[in-house]
Amino acid sequence: MTRPVTSAVVREKLDNFNALFLKWNKAINLSSARSTAEIDEHITDCLYLVQRLNDFGRVLDVGSGGGLPVVVAAIARPEIQFTAIEPVHKKHAFLRTAIRELEIENLEALAVRIEGHAIRSYDAACSRATFDLKEWFATGLKHVRPGGTVFGFEGVPRDDLPPGVERHTYSLDGKSRAILSLRKLE
Repeated sequence: MTRPVTSAVVREKLDNFNALFLKWNKAINLSSARSTAEIDEHITDCLYLVQRLNDFGRVLDVGSGGGLPVVVAAIARPEIQFTAIEPVHKKHAFLRTAIRELEIENLEALAVRIEGHAIRSYDAACSRATFDLKEWFATGLKHVRPGGTVFGFEGVPRDDLPPGVERHTYSLDGKSRAILSLRKLE
């Protein structure tokens, strides 16, 4: 997978997101990333998912926390409608602030647990560092329509994932990573 490229407008919004994330991270611990460079590495990681979000109208992000990947994806793909689920209220407050301050019109943040979210017709669902991958695929498949796709992030290759999982590999700062995808059968 080639390194993601962004327009100047998207890059500026992502830089503003980075600054907002850094500010909030000092107060509420959104991530272990403590510098602009570390946050930018997370943003770049999320952009590899963005490259895979083709032909999707509605995407669900579960355990959205500090907005990685959902804020990054919503900024980079304004034509897609995103829903972020984050039950931790202080992290949900961050997501709502990011939506407002960065003027992200295609993102809705909900303060609910996935078990309480009744919509089961998303075109795609993603989660990053929230669930064990095997558990995430089982959960994600419940929320996408037939033919929809569930995405996950993999740092260390695993061989215990469901049949049909596709691995889309890339390198990030010398580390091997992968976006995993699983399509829900019709």
